Amino acid sequence: MSEEPTPPDWHMAAAPRGASWRLTGRFWPTLRDAPADAEAISHKLMVRAGLVRQLASGLYTILPLGLRVIRRVDAIIREEMDRIGAQEMFMPVLNPAEIWEQTGRYGLSEQLRLEDRTGRKMVLAMTHEEIVTWHAAREIRSYRDLPQSWYHLQTKMRDEPRPKSGMLRVREFIMKDSYSFDRDAAGLDASYEAHRGAYARIFDRCGLRWYMVESDVGMMGGAGAHEFMAPSAVGENVVARSDAYAANLEIATSVAREPEFGPQPESPEPFDTPGIETIAQLAEFAGLDEAVLAKSVVVVADDGPVLAIVRGEHQVSTVKLTNLVGPHRAAHPEEIREIFGASPGSLGPVGIDGKIRIVADETITRGHYVTGANRDGVHLRGVVLGRDFRADTADIREVLAGEGCPVSGAPLTLEPVIEVGNIFKLGTRYSEPLGATYLDQDGQERLIMMGSYGIGPARVAAAAIEHGHDDAGIVWPKSIAPFDVHLVVIGDPGTPQAEFADRLYEELADLGLDVLFDDRPGMSPGQKFIEAELLGCPVRVTVGRRTLPDGPLEAQVRRGREKRELPLHGAAAAIRDLWSSL
Repeated sequence: MSEEPTPPDWHMAAAPRGASWRLTGRFWPTLRDAPADAEAISHKLMVRAGLVRQLASGLYTILPLGLRVIRRVDAIIREEMDRIGAQEMFMPVLNPAEIWEQTGRYGLSEQLRLEDRTGRKMVLAMTHEEIVTWHAAREIRSYRDLPQSWYHLQTKMRDEPRPKSGMLRVREFIMKDSYSFDRDAAGLDASYEAHRGAYARIFDRCGLRWYMVESDVGMMGGAGAHEFMAPSAVGENVVARSDAYAANLEIATSVAREPEFGPQPESPEPFDTPGIETIAQLAEFAGLDEAVLAKSVVVVADDGPVLAIVRGEHQVSTVKLTNLVGPHRAAHPEEIREIFGASPGSLGPVGIDGKIRIVADETITRGHYVTGANRDGVHLRGVVLGRDFRADTADIREVLAGEGCPVSGAPLTLEPVIEVGNIFKLGTRYSEPLGATYLDQDGQERLIMMGSYGIGPARVAAAAIEHGHDDAGIVWPKSIAPFDVHLVVIGDPGTPQAEFADRLYEELADLGLDVLFDDRPGMSPGQKFIEAELLGCPVRVTVGRRTLPDGPLEAQVRRGREKRELPLHGAAAAIRDLWSSL
């Protein structure tokens, strides 16, 4: 060890008093300006308020004050998971690839894979269905062992192709995922409902505006799923909703309007459409509603090419089409010409029966349509499904705003949202390939019924910022704010106001409030106030030269920046009561 004396100006930050901090010596790097590439308000403010810093695209370090927010969200999650009888564990993020190979999920496009020094293939998990099922298969033996629910908060890795919006779309993140194990479908329903209720309480306690919507099972598989969505202009998901219905746009259904088709020709009638390549151009050229035009979209699935047909005003839903024909890609122009003898813009279903599978949206079963004639610059009027061509029919379109709700008939609205949680009925999707079984009361071997349930704590924090901010900074819900009270002293150490603020800090901490005490010397009052409003704790209390000897003590409620005056006598209790009233 060095024999040099400790420099007189050397000091670390003071130890916390309970969960309260003195700010002197603490690492809190704030910024006046947001990063140039930041678009989402939550991204801008999390960086400016010193909560996170970017390491690389989609990779963020959570700084001390940001970690306090995440830990508060984590605590709420743990309380509600424990409340429904779920048990916390901790599973590795590094997984043997062979377990993923058994379920057919090795090689997913967003999966990070590697080999260890022995050449063994490994996976960096982006979810833990395989691993938790592997454990269940070895530990659960009898119906007496069920039901079970296990959860953990663990790092996840995702080879995200387009990271963006700060903590909303990243490559590494912490996820709470829980898994339920039941004897039968009725038990799974009960576990699913327990988690639904727990999630509702979690998001309510975190101060979010949210709703639950129907969703696609996606890569998770299983028999059903719901997502928990927080409305936000920067959300990358879209929800279709009404007074009686809410679903992810990917799978939402609607009652489409019925256009005026006019008289139906006895057979398709060709007409020239020189230079027409888009639905909008065709509608203007022919003077027709886009809803009476048929849009032809060609994709290539594993079983071959597919022609998908929707009304001209609609878009083909990638998820709905995938659920019908399997994974697919857009056809290349040369593939289209080989099949149809024409270019995109002049394609249609007439005359190609047997050459390609045709899938038509269910709206195409009503009326007659203008389609391409499979000759460049020519279209057909009066094309009728069943008379002029054959096709499989299904709902393959994206719904439009204003179309009818499938439950009530009321107009649907489309709203961008942030997905903050999801729940899945997995059924036997993982228990079957991984051999997770139990013996029932009759000694018969049966597959375990499973559910999977996820929440992203950082997404919850980001959504809270999207919901709570103003031109000065973040306005946190008090349940997940980094601190309950931001105490600011205006004056150097040794002054009467600094001594009063020291005592007040200790009294507040001893009352159980989490306090951030800005006791940094040499900073201007304006800078301290700017940073306090940027951070956004629910209550700010200022102690300055004019506070003493008679008061009043100045307080500000962050939401709305409402000023309050509190008495010096019993100040700590008055601040606690103000915070409790929010």
